[in-house]
This record gives sequence, C-alpha cells and structure tokens, in this order.
Amino acid sequence: MLVPVGYVVATAVEIGWAELAPLIFRPRVGELLVNTVLLLVLGVPATIVLGVGGAWLVERTDLPGRRFFAVLLVAPLAIPAFVSSYGWASAIPSINGLAGGLLVATLAYSPLVYLPALATLRGLDPALEESARSLGQSSWAVFGRVILPQLRLAILGGGLVVALHLLAEYGAFAFIRFDTFTTAIVVAYQSTFAGSSAAALGVVLATLCLVLLVIEAGARGRARYARVGTGSPHPAVPARLGRATPLAIAALVVLGAAATVVPLVNVVRWLAASDPSAFEAMPAAIVQTVLLATGGAVGALLVALPVGWLSARFPGRLSRSLEAPYYVASSLPAIIVALALVTVTLRFVPALYQTAATVMAAYVVIFLPRALVSLRAGIAQVPESLEEAARSLGSAPIVARLRVTAPLLLPAVAAGGALVALGAANELTATLLLAPTGTRTLATQFWSAASAIDYPGAAPYALLLILLSVPAVALMFAQTRGGRAR
Repeated sequence: MLVPVGYVVATAVEIGWAELAPLIFRPRVGELLVNTVLLLVLGVPATIVLGVGGAWLVERTDLPGRRFFAVLLVAPLAIPAFVSSYGWASAIPSINGLAGGLLVATLAYSPLVYLPALATLRGLDPALEESARSLGQSSWAVFGRVILPQLRLAILGGGLVVALHLLAEYGAFAFIRFDTFTTAIVVAYQSTFAGSSAAALGVVLATLCLVLLVIEAGARGRARYARVGTGSPHPAVPARLGRATPLAIAALVVLGAAATVVPLVNVVRWLAASDPSAFEAMPAAIVQTVLLATGGAVGALLVALPVGWLSARFPGRLSRSLEAPYYVASSLPAIIVALALVTVTLRFVPALYQTAATVMAAYVVIFLPRALVSLRAGIAQVPESLEEAARSLGSAPIVARLRVTAPLLLPAVAAGGALVALGAANELTATLLLAPTGTRTLATQFWSAASAIDYPGAAPYALLLILLSVPAVALMFAQTRGGRAR
C-alpha cells in the first residue's frame, strides 16, 4: 500500500533537485497548477452548496415529492464522470475549458457531499432545532446556527472526497479538452513512457493530495458531535418553504435534468444510431471487466480483513498506525498508483509488467477503503459474546469464528466487495496504463470509441457502465437510511 507513496519520494530523490526544479518551475506547470487550483477552489464549494442544499430540502422542509427528489439527487453517481462528459459534449460540442470542467465535475460529484449530509441530517436530534425555534430563531437562523455546524464533518469529508476525485479525474476532463495535472501526466507518459517529465508532474500532484489531507484534518477540529441518550423520539418538524416552494422545485428539477437527463438522453440517442458491429466486442469486454473487477474485489477484501479486524476488535495506536497507510495510499490519484506499479514491475519483477495481476493490484490500492470501511463496520456490529458462547461449548477459536462470526459478516463482505468491484469496472486511467495489450474492459472500450469521435460506437458501453453502477448507488443510498426512523 505504501508503494505509490514510496514511488513519489524515490522519484524526487532519484531525479534530484537540479533536474527536478526546471521541470516543475516552468510555464506549463504553472498553467496546470492554475487550472487545477481553480477547479478545486470553485468546484468543491459548488458541490458543497448543491449537496448540502439538496439534503436540507429533501430532509428538513415540506418540499412536495421529497422521496422522488431524494433519489433524483443521488442518481448522478450511477453515471461515470467521463460518460457524463461524453453526454454533455454530445449536447454542446463547443463545451471545453474551465467552465466545461466545472459544469461536468459539479454535476457528477455533488452527490458525494449530498449522501453524507443526508445521512447526518437523518441522525440529528430534532430537539436541538425545536429549542432554537422556541427561543425565537427563524428557519434560516436554525439552519445556519444549529444544523450547519452539525454537518461540519459531513461537509469536510464529502468535500475532501470531491477534491481527490477532481485531482484524479482523467476521462471527463480529457474529453472536453480541459488540462489538469492528471491529463498532462497521461499525455507525458504516452509520449515519453516513464520519463522524468511525467514523474515531475506526479510529484506535484501527489503533493497537492497530501496538502488537501492535511487541510481537511486540521479543519476537522476536536469538537464532539455525538449525543448522550436516544434523543427526541419524534421526527423533526419540516420547515415551511412557502412562496419559495416553486423555486426550490424548479432548482432541483434543473439540477436533476442537467446531471442525469442530458447524459442519458444523449447515450440513448447515440445508441439508436450505433451500428450492429459496435456490439461485436461487447461480450469479451463484459467478461474481462467482470474478471478483473472480481479479482480486484477479492484482493481488496483479503487485504482489508486483517486490518479491519484489528481496528474493530483491538482499537489502539498500533491498529491506527497500520490502518493509516491504507487511506494515504488510496488518496493518491490512480495515475500515480499506475506510474508507481509500472516503475516497480519494470525494475524488480518484469514478468508482472502489463499483466492482469498488476491491474488487480492497482484496483486494490485505489479502492481498498471501500472494502475496509464496510468490513470494519460489519465486524464492530458482531458481538464478541457470540464467539465466547461458542468457545464455552467446546469450539476452537477459529471454528467459532467460521461458524458464528463469518455468516454474520456476509452482508458487510458483500457490500464492500460490490463497491470495490463496481468502482473497478468504471476505472479508466490505471486500466489504460497497466492492462495487457489486447485487454478490453467496458471503460477502455468506451474510451477507445469516444476518443476517436465514434460516439455511436461508444454508446453501448456507456449504457452498460451506467447499468453496472446502479446497484452500488442503490446500496450507498440505502445506507443513509440508518439514521432516525421516519
């Protein structure tokens, strides 16, 4: 898991400051830095406003059709960002640059803030809001002074995830000709293989990621958000929108249409125009996608299980120290992970270069937190007393865990594996760099056709990618219902 981090450090040391400095302090890097920073500074707040605003409207107001809008706002997660970019480029061929990148990224990634904000709102004690209203506070004052501070962790966590996605995204921005560090690294890698230019850009990009992690950790603070007791037993009284109701409905409809309807309509439009020959490579792409994604999911579960077990059953400094590198490595963009694995395999194990094993290893590094979070939560929910009871009846420890704990962990294992597999099925950057020659996944087949302006040929793969993503999105949305019963 520390290979990508070690790659960044080793690259900087190996190239040396004398050669690295001219590669970093050049006009091209300055342009990329401005583009990337503007994307973060403008895109992250936009997703926070849309995500938190949407969650508040569907959870804390008398908005008509709240159930429909609750699903509509999470639906964009089922559309990969590069497919959304494909849909918008089909609708507006002139879309490009920072404005285009902000439009596509904000629509695609705002659900990453919406989901944690929605889950937090569902778990808040309505007595806090009632107390504020009883003291004469208006609905807006209650939102700003009571609700918003309680959403701090959800906002910071969701914003960090969005920022890391923006740094790592390749396909969506390359499609609309918006240059970021990730798109430039891929171009440099393709033109000079594993040259010093791509490595220097990778050092800058990894540094940006680590800076974001430090900023988020510092902004999180030490405030406590847990309450003692069960809280108020009744649901919160929804705030009345009054005359603002039509405006709220119109805003949510426009947001939902822009994020889901535009890409879907254009996918279907190009699908109707596609030639039957576009479907010929689909069976092979489906098989290879399933095999690689399943291998990555199994690998992630096997790697995550020991640390998840230690973290849940034996919490302490040692388990936290073992767990931290998993998250640090996975926070790095997929392009850095891919470059690290290319370098390591070529230098130390050439037989693994451009093999399925290397691709699956990349999936494990990139998506490991999805498995770890699910497994850790599942293990924490299994009472140790059940194992103790089995052991008191004569069962050996391993037998007790296999017969008692393992069946109870199956839902968590299935959820973590599904999230990793579906993330791997949609992964593009690392797959393009690491996959063996002739490998065809749904994502790479889509990219091959779309980048060649064969929009009809890309449509079938785009539709399959969306359909594969629906179960994972439904699972994530269902997990937000773990708050207060309504």
